[in-house]
Amino acid sequence: MSIPMLKIGAVLSTMAMVTNWMSQTLPSLVGLNGTTITRGGTSERIVSALYPSPEEGWQIYSSAQDADGKCICTVVAPAQNMCNRDPRSRQLRQLMEKVQNISQSMEVLDLRTYRDLQYVRNTESLMKVVDGKLKVASDNPRSLNPKGFQELKDKVSQLLPLLPVLDQYKMDAKMILHLREEVRNLSLVLMAIQEEMGAYDYEELRQRVLLLETRLHSCMQKLGCGKLTGVSNPITVRASGSRFGSWMTDTMIPSSDNRVWSMDGYYKGRRVLEYRTMNDFMKGQNFVQHLLPHPWAGTGHVVYNGSLYYNKYQSNIIIKYHFRSRSVLVQRSLSGAGYNNTFPYSWGGSSDIDLMADENGLWAVYTTIPNAGNIVISRLEPMSLEVRQTWDTGFPKRSAGESFMICGTLYVTNSHLAGAKIYFAYYTNTSSYEYTDIPFHNQYSHISMMDYNPRERVLYTWNNGHQVLYNVTLFQVIKTSGD
Repeated sequence: MSIPMLKIGAVLSTMAMVTNWMSQTLPSLVGLNGTTITRGGTSERIVSALYPSPEEGWQIYSSAQDADGKCICTVVAPAQNMCNRDPRSRQLRQLMEKVQNISQSMEVLDLRTYRDLQYVRNTESLMKVVDGKLKVASDNPRSLNPKGFQELKDKVSQLLPLLPVLDQYKMDAKMILHLREEVRNLSLVLMAIQEEMGAYDYEELRQRVLLLETRLHSCMQKLGCGKLTGVSNPITVRASGSRFGSWMTDTMIPSSDNRVWSMDGYYKGRRVLEYRTMNDFMKGQNFVQHLLPHPWAGTGHVVYNGSLYYNKYQSNIIIKYHFRSRSVLVQRSLSGAGYNNTFPYSWGGSSDIDLMADENGLWAVYTTIPNAGNIVISRLEPMSLEVRQTWDTGFPKRSAGESFMICGTLYVTNSHLAGAKIYFAYYTNTSSYEYTDIPFHNQYSHISMMDYNPRERVLYTWNNGHQVLYNVTLFQVIKTSGD
């Protein structure tokens, strides 16, 4: 039995939609009995107040803030691989293997029995004919002439394939007896394990773990916004499509929408694939197609609150397309914005207008001739697409590989190729900027889309035909209400 762990704190490494395979990437809170770890102003404290050693179980505490305003989530955690070392865990794994083998055998028996039963039903009429002829011959032997005898012989020959079917039935009957004995043995072993466990209730333990994860997630949500200080190693979700493209999930907070959208290419595309879940996207299954009424330009698209926002081809018009109604709700020109490779990112691709969303809402990143090709940030009204406020960053857009917004701050990379790093940050809350040096691994050497999802707190990228995710590390200080 493996118990899921969740790491929380100011270091925000969370991906709620892909927990089934992300657990291989994220570190776990294990083997930290009685220690305190501090990162980026967050204290993650593991204590053992009620149990003398972590081998004896979990104890869940509530989340809180300390005197310095740091988020503290407290829990007694079992030692690393405790469940794996438990002999009962090995017994349970063996039982699961036996159950699986029995299930497979039962499926084989079921299929074979169904097939043979159909064959027997098909030969039922033939058997009745043979039986009738035998009765006639028995009552009146003289009626069985050579021709009738030959017909009877032919009919009997047609019944010969039933013999191996009957033999198989005999073998299946022996297998059923064997399976019945296996089930009986499994019942005895399970009863023995149940008696041995006594008060050590694994179901209760599982419920405590679920409650722990809920409380840790609640603590993490209290952390709110922060300053980007690091990017994790890349996590390749899938390899699909051409060299350029974009993919995304809904960025609205909160949202229970788990759909994934994929838009291949940057030039005159109209086909949007909608997958039901991230797992379906990974497998390339269970998707529907949307055919946009107007083609797109670039890869700077974003899904926000059930609608796709994208740049109309050969124009500076932004379109809001509603997925459910499959209709355009609004379209509006972004006044003065360059388009058609006038002011793209360094990789080109008609990336003049980049739409994105963060914790503060919907944004457009672009440039104009009056701004001399420097990046302009505009905050948009999602319903009408009207510009609410605009900032001139002073950073030349052609020198940027990609950019993304986190908590009202625009982060800009210095290249789309290998060796790229996050080089520039513009803070809209203070209208100030700074140069940064945040490296990240550009695994496939050509990023044509990079966007932050505030709901999942991860970066989505399209990298040379690969769909890749990055976790982000945010630094924040939470002050108490008394400060």
